[in-house]
Amino acid sequence: MIRIHKQGIKPISITLLFVILLNIVFFAYVSKNMIANIILNVSSIYLIGMVVQFFKNPKREIVENENFILSPADGKIVAIEEIEETEYFNDKRIQVSVFMSIYNVHSNKFTSTGKVKYTKYHKGKFLLAKHPKSSELNERNTVVVENTKGHEILTRQIAGAVARRIICDVKANNTARQGKEYGFIKFGSRVDIILPLDAKIKVKLNQKVQASRTVIADLF
Repeated sequence: MIRIHKQGIKPISITLLFVILLNIVFFAYVSKNMIANIILNVSSIYLIGMVVQFFKNPKREIVENENFILSPADGKIVAIEEIEETEYFNDKRIQVSVFMSIYNVHSNKFTSTGKVKYTKYHKGKFLLAKHPKSSELNERNTVVVENTKGHEILTRQIAGAVARRIICDVKANNTARQGKEYGFIKFGSRVDIILPLDAKIKVKLNQKVQASRTVIADLF
């Protein structure tokens, strides 16, 4: 049975109602052509399936490990690079970026267990999430967690060209639990993970990753 995220209840209900009304109106007032109605029916089923697929929220068993940084999102690795982080650390860090297409699960998970030290929402543009400047210019939300070993890990939810709503359910001083949900981004988007320079990166460019399962880095 498909588990649906709570954020999907309203969009799925609206889509279902829209599709039903569209089919009724089309059949009653527009066309009684069998082929046209079959095409509309198939298209309607596809649309509903896409929306349901986007809001699916599969249950995953998590084995916590204080040495590992787990992926905060499902998707594909689109960047592994050294950057100058200017919002919180103000020094050089390693950035690993996960791009989420509309086909991925969009629930965002804590990368490690610890304490939430910092959260901040930034208004911004809606460039393509793969754009190099999206981390700085797009609408985004930053969360920093200090894990049980004292390492601070920053994750940044970034809106894309289609995404128009970033949801973050945590505040500073909340407890973070590795693999547990802390937010959601509606439709295609991106999440950056900002790590210490000595972190041992365990993923490669273009690798597909899963939230709470794929090890992004080893902090020893």
